[in-house]
Amino acid sequence: MKLADLATLNAERAARRACALVTDVESGAQRLALAKDVASDPLADFINERLRVGKSAMVQHEGRDYFITAQVPPARIFVVGAVHVSQALAPMARIAGFDVIVVDPRTAFATPERFPDAPVLAEWPDAALPRLGLDRYTALVFLTHDPKIDDAGLELALRAECFYIGALGSKKTHAKRIERLSGRGFGAESLARIHAPVGLDIGAVSPAEIAVSILGEIIASLRQKPPRAS
Repeated sequence: MKLADLATLNAERAARRACALVTDVESGAQRLALAKDVASDPLADFINERLRVGKSAMVQHEGRDYFITAQVPPARIFVVGAVHVSQALAPMARIAGFDVIVVDPRTAFATPERFPDAPVLAEWPDAALPRLGLDRYTALVFLTHDPKIDDAGLELALRAECFYIGALGSKKTHAKRIERLSGRGFGAESLARIHAPVGLDIGAVSPAEIAVSILGEIIASLRQKPPRAS
């Protein structure tokens, strides 16, 4: 690899941006494809697929073999609300390979004892989330059911490129949420990014089952796979 490409690759990694190293197997020629430039690459479909699944692979195009080395930032889940669902979701998400951080200003709930599997920040979301950084490899899940806590974080999420935004609550609760956020200048297209009621519709009842439904929806969003029709 050229030193200039290596430097660019390291810079993209540090900035949590995806990219791919494309190697012509026969000639050994290499080029670095940045996520923002993939659309114009002759191997765009192959590269996008590799970045979507986060795995490198050999591909064939016009009779030539190419090896696409995918560099994808580790996906993260920021959970707002140190509640029972969060207690089940954090260890499940860690097992699935996600970095998880729980945020909740309520110090009675946001304790290491309740969340041994994830860092807990006893802070308001609008203070913690900008410091943590929101990008297209970040999922946000809002579970407090309290507009004073959730809404400010939702505004930040809607202004960022997060691949998933989910919020707990009934359809009636979500309608009120949409009304509040609309009043703060968010349009219908932007608000449609919020998955609510949060999670896949699998008939979940218990906190653990709801956590499973949320994690499934997050993974589907990350891999850009719509749920199969029943």
